[in-house]
Amino acid sequence: MPIELSGAMTISAAGMDAQAERLRVVAQNLANQDTTAAMPGADPYRRRTISFQAVMDETAGGETVKVKDIGTDPTAFPQKYDPANPAADSQGYIKLPNVNSFMEIMDMREAERSYNANLSVMQASRSMANRTIDILK
Repeated sequence: MPIELSGAMTISAAGMDAQAERLRVVAQNLANQDTTAAMPGADPYRRRTISFQAVMDETAGGETVKVKDIGTDPTAFPQKYDPANPAADSQGYIKLPNVNSFMEIMDMREAERSYNANLSVMQASRSMANRTIDILK
């Protein structure tokens, strides 16, 4: 396979891996959006964030993307009045996770679009390579 097509496939695969990890982070956030603390004063689930970085890949002949960091969102926890909850403070408030399901769905859709775009590039590269091989037969 010509190096240019191989490089395009390597770059696309790196993009697909990065977006798959992003989808895992979104899924974890959505799964824990209702997870409160077990005791008063403790923090509930804190939303996770993901960041990427460009990395030069000499074998692919270009830059690829990789996960730079999976961190946490420092925004404040919303509070809800629920004096019957075991995690309620002395005033009857509990801390809720700082997960916004609307933002998570938007992140999920963007990751899905990026994943599909990289998949399309990979499929086009594979098709071009197969056509080149057919011509050379």
